[in-house]
Amino acid sequence: MGIASAALALSATACGKSSSEGGSGTSTDSKATKAAIAYDIGGRGDQSFNDAAYAGLKKAEEDLGVKGSEAEPSSGEGDADKVQRLTSLARAGNNPVIGVGFAYAPAIEKVAKQFPNTTFGIIDDTSVTGPNIANMVFNEEQGSYLAGVAAAKASKTGTVGFIGGVEVPLIKKFEAGYVQGVKDTNPKAKVLTQYLTQPPNFDGFAKPDLGKAAAEGQLDKGADVIYAAAGLAGSGAIEAASKAGKWAIGVDSDQYNQAGLASYKDAILTSVTKDVSDSVYNLIKSVNDGKPQTGEVRYGLATDGVGLADSNPKYKEMTDLIAAVDKAKQDIIDGKITVKTAP
Repeated sequence: MGIASAALALSATACGKSSSEGGSGTSTDSKATKAAIAYDIGGRGDQSFNDAAYAGLKKAEEDLGVKGSEAEPSSGEGDADKVQRLTSLARAGNNPVIGVGFAYAPAIEKVAKQFPNTTFGIIDDTSVTGPNIANMVFNEEQGSYLAGVAAAKASKTGTVGFIGGVEVPLIKKFEAGYVQGVKDTNPKAKVLTQYLTQPPNFDGFAKPDLGKAAAEGQLDKGADVIYAAAGLAGSGAIEAASKAGKWAIGVDSDQYNQAGLASYKDAILTSVTKDVSDSVYNLIKSVNDGKPQTGEVRYGLATDGVGLADSNPKYKEMTDLIAAVDKAKQDIIDGKITVKTAP
């Protein structure tokens, strides 16, 4: 992430690499399940979304004896590249084949029809459906609402920031929940919102310098808590907040615990977590068990599919903030608070 950028430009036609960390699974059967993940923009090493997916694959290797493969994206690739990548993974006998991110929807729609006996998973998308497709989706707006509560409680200036990687409906969910959480907690608070790029330019998920520049701009305007939902680019925002002595809120993974962000972790107040790891593991296990998941598989606040991390010791000292977050969480679960999915 931030400081050591992941290599994007591996072959667009890659049929996947065997996970070199390969688990300590007990199965040595040559017919053991082979599973593959095709990464989203930013690739493995983003300390966020893709790394969470990899953690699920690694767990399957270790716990189930699954043989895992990975495939990286290439810079500026199109749907045809994704089709070729997924096709190669399926032909190699991987089952399931998982596309990490909504950008894989058109490719999965095409390739899944060609391999009806292979289960395809897609994270963060419900637009493509089929008898052998599992849609692994999350209530990001709920976790982001809690981040908004935390930001409003932690802010001393009354001004907080939101940085979205690319202005697409998925990231608008993060914005909507965050802004609602801030305003419900402090109606007088000001939320600065900025998107790094507009589709079809997806650099806003991949370039830390864009996140850093946006965060510096918000800090100059008085923001003292910044939440970035921007994948690899979000590390730049975390770096900027850290250097300014202000708070950052991470996303997707518990970024306080990510090795690539160790230099800045003291500034990471909390992170909005998505259980991408378990979603990947659960799909692989379902195929391995002969009962493959299909259709929508949703992860929400009530099942800890999304949440707010508390790894930073400074966060644990903020008793008023924690009480407010806990109350908001229960109110959402109980249906007393309905979180918006669009600004």
